[in-house]
Amino acid sequence: MQVILVGPPGSGKGTQAKSISVKYHIPHISTGDMFRYHLKNNTPVGLEAKTFMDKGLLVPDYLTNQMVDLRLQEPDAKGGFLLDGFPRNLEQARFLDDLLKQQGRRLEHVLWIDVEDKIIIERLSGRRVCNKCGNISHIDHLQSNRCSCGGTYVTRVDDTLEVISDRLKVYHDQTEPIVAYYQAQGKVRVIDGSLAEVDVNKQIYEVLSK
Repeated sequence: MQVILVGPPGSGKGTQAKSISVKYHIPHISTGDMFRYHLKNNTPVGLEAKTFMDKGLLVPDYLTNQMVDLRLQEPDAKGGFLLDGFPRNLEQARFLDDLLKQQGRRLEHVLWIDVEDKIIIERLSGRRVCNKCGNISHIDHLQSNRCSCGGTYVTRVDDTLEVISDRLKVYHDQTEPIVAYYQAQGKVRVIDGSLAEVDVNKQIYEVLSK
């Protein structure tokens, strides 16, 4: 099973990806994990990526593509995979299609977790994280700003309205166009991400079980 997850920040991709990975025994491959691996191990790709990151620049697509190519060659990905955070733009989507074709594989499902901006802003701006244990909650569910571990719930630096708006703009400008790209291939499965986590999960399982 070859699957990718697409959705705006705060749509719950990471949470759903972990569940899918366990249920279907396929690796959850995120761009964040790949970058951390290559940087930590000082691989050639990681060292080259670091030269851009040290200058405050975005890592070019060709380097991200190389990381994906290497990751999909790993033994655990031979029987399928779940990509989370890749592709982020049309260039990466075309690269992935070509790569899978070379490997004699094809993408089966593009799970698009669709959520309105208004809901995303409410979710992320109200999100709080414990500065001690890292537990995440929402301001609507907190009785106080104290966590049971003794820590304090605080707002993450990337959960301010300004940062959320910037991240949504990048998503709409760069990532959302790949939905139309994959819709033309008949691979997009629309998931209503405005629902509760368990209901989003149920929708995804219904799609994948077919």
